[in-house]
Amino acid sequence: MKLVTARFIAILLLVIPGLLACFGFLKMKDSVFVYFSDFGNDAITPDFDWLKFLLGFIMFAAGAGFIAGWTFFRDRKRNYVAPRFKEKRPRPPKPQS
Repeated sequence: MKLVTARFIAILLLVIPGLLACFGFLKMKDSVFVYFSDFGNDAITPDFDWLKFLLGFIMFAAGAGFIAGWTFFRDRKRNYVAPRFKEKRPRPPKPQS
């Protein structure tokens, strides 16, 4: 039962940032869509909703960054990354002559 609980928590740790990234992307998309759709209405002046767009961008960046970081460190642990991303091992000291 302990393994099932641990895996469920691990899934939640990836699903919640994924939902945050999706919701942020939708906020950005909606603010851009509303701005361009207002050009067809002659009664109002189109105004871009910067606050909604920036909030969506922050949410998207946080969610996508968390998932990307988690994937990177998991791959680094399993030795799947390119040599330049591997952890540097300290060199042994040179012998004194």
